[in-house]
Amino acid sequence: MTHVKNVGEKVRKIRESKNLSQDELAERSKLSKELIARIEENKDLPFLAPLIRIARSLGVRLGTFLDDASEIGPVIARGGSMKPGVSFSHKNSADPSDLSFFPLASDKSGRHMEPFIVDIQPSKDSDFSLSSHEGEEFIYVLSGAIEISYGNEVFSISAGDSIYYDSVVSHHVHAANNLAARILAVVYAPY
Repeated sequence: MTHVKNVGEKVRKIRESKNLSQDELAERSKLSKELIARIEENKDLPFLAPLIRIARSLGVRLGTFLDDASEIGPVIARGGSMKPGVSFSHKNSADPSDLSFFPLASDKSGRHMEPFIVDIQPSKDSDFSLSSHEGEEFIYVLSGAIEISYGNEVFSISAGDSIYYDSVVSHHVHAANNLAARILAVVYAPY
């Protein structure tokens, strides 16, 4: 898994390369300076929405924080050989154990979509924090079942089912029936 340290270091380096202070990045991204500092100090790894806001504010794509893209041609991800990814918690916490992301196109430079295999563990906490960000998401459930809180609705999606939605609407994806699930998720976040 990509460690929090790598993401925080990349955020700090890109921010500094653009001659921005943490205050300026916080203002641009509409996040607190404290959260920016905690991310850069490797104390927090927020869920995707804050990272997408930071990426947009810095003028980079989300994958910049999660990989080291280099390939301009096609990228093939072979079954059984997924690259290490990054793990997130359902809440801003130091225990990133609920969601494990495995990138499928981490070597593709200049991409506009972020495809992942995501392993979702059941959460002991049912008080989920909804998030929103510009863009769209497509999810196909490979195994298990998930629930998606989307605005005021909750959708149950089982293996073989898919959902496509605007991610500007507040949403949250979590395991259903207190069992682990695996999904294919494709996130499009314009920058």
